[in-house]
Amino acid sequence: MTTVSTEFLSSQTLPPRTTSKRAWHRNPNTVVTCRNPVLNEDNPSKRRTNNNNKKAHPRVTSSDTRPQQYHDFRDTHHHMKALNRLCKTGKYTEALYFLEQMVKRGYKPDVILCTKLIKGLFTTKRTEKAVRVMEVLEQHGDPDAFAYNAVISGFCRSDRFDAANGVLLRMKNRGFSPDVVTYNILIGSLCARGKLDLALKVMDQLLKDNCNPTVITYTILIEATIIHGGIDEAMKLLDEMMSRGLQPDMYTYNVIVRGMCKRGLADRAFEFLRNLSTTPSLNLYNLLLKGLLSERKWEAGERLMADMIAKGCEPNVVTYSVLINSLCRDGKVGEAVQVLKVMKEKGLNPDAYCYDPLISAFCREGRVDLAIEFADDMISAGWLPDIVNYNTIMGSLCKKGRADAALNIFKKLGEVGCPPNASSYNTMFGALWSSGDKIRALGMVLEMLSNGVDPDRITYNSLISCLCRDGMVDEAIELLVDMESSEWEPTVISYNIVLLGLCKAHRIVDAIEVLAVMVGNGCQPNETTYTLLVEGIGFAGWRGYAVELAKSLVSMNAISQDLFKRLHKQNLFRA
Repeated sequence: MTTVSTEFLSSQTLPPRTTSKRAWHRNPNTVVTCRNPVLNEDNPSKRRTNNNNKKAHPRVTSSDTRPQQYHDFRDTHHHMKALNRLCKTGKYTEALYFLEQMVKRGYKPDVILCTKLIKGLFTTKRTEKAVRVMEVLEQHGDPDAFAYNAVISGFCRSDRFDAANGVLLRMKNRGFSPDVVTYNILIGSLCARGKLDLALKVMDQLLKDNCNPTVITYTILIEATIIHGGIDEAMKLLDEMMSRGLQPDMYTYNVIVRGMCKRGLADRAFEFLRNLSTTPSLNLYNLLLKGLLSERKWEAGERLMADMIAKGCEPNVVTYSVLINSLCRDGKVGEAVQVLKVMKEKGLNPDAYCYDPLISAFCREGRVDLAIEFADDMISAGWLPDIVNYNTIMGSLCKKGRADAALNIFKKLGEVGCPPNASSYNTMFGALWSSGDKIRALGMVLEMLSNGVDPDRITYNSLISCLCRDGMVDEAIELLVDMESSEWEPTVISYNIVLLGLCKAHRIVDAIEVLAVMVGNGCQPNETTYTLLVEGIGFAGWRGYAVELAKSLVSMNAISQDLFKRLHKQNLFRA
């Protein structure tokens, strides 16, 4: 844990300095001498005498100069630039050392550069060093509210609100009045971490200190209140804000409309927007349109569009992408295509967010050729499909038994600047194995590993499933064991796949052992797990045991009565 100087965080003021603050000048302890420098003068045994009768030149020495590192601080501007350069290049630790050497030689630190250094050190999570900069600034320079705000902000980002509050108290004790920026930092950080109650207390303190809140202050609180306190409480804050003569800006309205829509109150958001005294922005209209259509309120969406156009707010690419996405979601792909056509006719260039839902919708409907056509159209429009688009198309081709076509696309992924990911390999592996081409399928796994693509849980489950389907259950179990030692621990799905393979092979004892291992590893069986086991025992000829097990599972609520009846109808329990 990072430690912080108790001196800086103490709310007590520093004792008065006995010496006045030094300006940017050379060290007063500097000594001027005319003595010639002698090599190894600190070591008498190695000292050499100078026999040359040359004229002596004055030499400047300093009582606190380090023998191995000497800095010439005669040019103040030069050193300020050097310190600034270190900050710009992110060498904050070196900058702190440089600063300490400067003040040791009597130079007064620049508050702007120190503030920049404080921010940099907090950003790189070097809290102790950031606090040290503030200590140097307090002891040798003139800190201002901006510097204190930087320290408070740094502590807030590190979730150290007690320390931030300590700096606030110290700031007051040293005669600095916190400004609205100081309080906004505290309020914003608390709200971002869900601590609305504490944020409201800071707001009370702000008012108590006769500091005037701004639109930003209220917008932060309104957004947090919508999330944690409810719409009605947020609207009270809006009323309070306006009673203080503060006019909400478009960001405030966006926060309110977005919050209402997320809570399923799109109708209320629509009413709120219609009652605004100012013309809503296009972004605000798009937010509300998305909220209405996500609740499938198409008529309200049409009214909103009409109101939007009547007020001279022409739809943009985002507006059309919201329409296309909502239409595709509701299965109205033909209408979505028409919207895309209208959009182009109006001179707007569709982006990836317009094409993505269309490609996915065509693949869902099995019209993969149209999906490929729109992907090509997307490329010609200047937008490259991402790996999700390609994986969707390849998956659709594989489902239609067109593994070779999918493989052709897969081979070109690197050429189009979209290298395959784990999902791409999983898709092709499953398709090739299912088509009987096991050699090429296993080659996919080897290629995946050689290209540095780490297998995920789906990769393991796909391999285990394919092995079990082909009766290679022992190999599947080995892979399951390997999975247990990987970063992808087996899930109930992984174990169920192996149980199904064992039960099909009538290896009931092994299946029970796998179940025991599963429970021992902390993986809770589900209804499918027990169903597989009961069916496996029954079909293996041990129907009496299957009946007893099923009855026990029903009494334990592990399986439902409906499932028990379905098993009975399968003649599973009949001799």
